[in-house]
Amino acid sequence: MGTTKQDRKIIVAVAPVGRSVDPPSKNPLTPKEVADQVVGCAKAGASMVHLHVRDREGKQTEKLNEFSKTLDLIRKKSDILIQGSTGGLTTLTLEERCVSLNDPRVQVASLNMGSVNFGEDVYINRIPDIRYWAKRMNQTNVVPELEVFDVGMMPAVRQLVQEGVLKPPCRFNFCLGFHWALPADPKSLFFMTSLLKKDEEWGMIHDGMRDLSLLAAAVAMGARSIRVGFEDSTLYAPGRPAKTNPELVEKAVSLIQQMGYEPASPKEAREMLEIEKIK
Repeated sequence: MGTTKQDRKIIVAVAPVGRSVDPPSKNPLTPKEVADQVVGCAKAGASMVHLHVRDREGKQTEKLNEFSKTLDLIRKKSDILIQGSTGGLTTLTLEERCVSLNDPRVQVASLNMGSVNFGEDVYINRIPDIRYWAKRMNQTNVVPELEVFDVGMMPAVRQLVQEGVLKPPCRFNFCLGFHWALPADPKSLFFMTSLLKKDEEWGMIHDGMRDLSLLAAAVAMGARSIRVGFEDSTLYAPGRPAKTNPELVEKAVSLIQQMGYEPASPKEAREMLEIEKIK
């Protein structure tokens, strides 16, 4: 059965650690700083957090020390879903890029569905690489979130499903606004959602967000998840940066509620993603 407006819940995800964050925004880096903001985001209505494995300076690393300490602190105060990243412009090996899967508290992971130009650089995710990460997610019982940066990645998803590498139901996340990838425009959403099969669920990231208008468009069009956080942008309105990640979550939750929906709780998000229990 379809979901009515009254009972449709939206997963609000947060990616709390930015690449370059200017004052007055405070970029969390240490395990305590990140955990404190994540717990604050959960209280504000976020049900999932997206975390890279980083050191105390915010650099991507293959060492789980700081990552696991962060999860220890989060789990003391919150049952928010933990999404590990397998992405990033990095020289890490395939296994090092998915090291977050080695922490059993990771319940969801980003799975990038192809390579794409990022500004002057190239974000490399070859098809053999995707097969490798998908296999590791299957081995660790982690739900893959399919990150789609360009339209050519959709046929790749269909091929990998046919191969049995990916198992339906596929959960898509359209990544808009990255330089030379899908433009941050409602037309991109109209086109990408037209390629979905019936009942396939999707969400959206707006990189470089300057206001909440595209998130609003996504919710109106049927998105089951939206993401905010300093990894994407500190802004919620032109020239108005949030000082902390919980402020961004509060804005996103207010937007959802004003549109007649409600944010999903962590428990509801687990049910939506078919995660049976907290790890």
